[in-house]
Amino acid sequence: MGKLAIGSHVGGGDPIAQAKELGLDHIQIFLADPQGWKGSIIPHADGAEGLRASATAANIGIYIHARYIINVATTNNKVRIPSRKLLQTDVDAAASVGAKAVIVHGGHVTDGDDPQAGVDNWVKALAQLDMKVPVLIENTAGGKNSMARRLESIKALWGAVGDTGVGFCLDTCHAHAGGIDMGQVADTILGITGRIDLIHCNDSQGAFDSGADRHANLGAGSVGMDNIINCLKTANAPIVLETPFDGVAADLALLRKAL
Repeated sequence: MGKLAIGSHVGGGDPIAQAKELGLDHIQIFLADPQGWKGSIIPHADGAEGLRASATAANIGIYIHARYIINVATTNNKVRIPSRKLLQTDVDAAASVGAKAVIVHGGHVTDGDDPQAGVDNWVKALAQLDMKVPVLIENTAGGKNSMARRLESIKALWGAVGDTGVGFCLDTCHAHAGGIDMGQVADTILGITGRIDLIHCNDSQGAFDSGADRHANLGAGSVGMDNIINCLKTANAPIVLETPFDGVAADLALLRKAL
């Protein structure tokens, strides 16, 4: 294992300045209101080119988190079709700032739906997506009809989309709260997907299998630091902290010492 690149999700005011202050290798940001359907918002006075140039000059990578409202798996046409368009919007915006990847949640179907319909909808969404930058599907914490919470769901989804060029983002809080054994979580996911492209490194306020997507600072939750560090070392992938921001500096120090 070489030196692992470590970053954090940061706010939109001046993300490159925040990255410099914290000594980050990369940042994760939104390029829009994560709960909104409107167009992109580039956090730089000179727009996409300005952000791209600033990041390049500082040697700081950029990851983009797609909007939370995107759900390309759903059988609801009024959500699924706009979600496809919005994912393309976020991918296009990510490409314009030179991002390394776009991370998107696995989504869900509703009660009474065949989960296979969600898998099929993912296949259709990726078939029409112009993947200008890599897209990473992230495991989620809650919902009995989620496409990427349980291991069996992740297996079904990956069996259908694994050869499309899409990647995988493993969130440690989501895995723990979603009921995945954290003792060998990276090995388990690698056995299914063959790849982990990014780690969202978070502790969990919620208990194991609680379904609660509530992040905690490292060591302040219920995942266990041994499990987190073992996961990071095994995955050997870039790391993004999504922990409460007032504790990110301490989380970074802890990770740098442990790794």
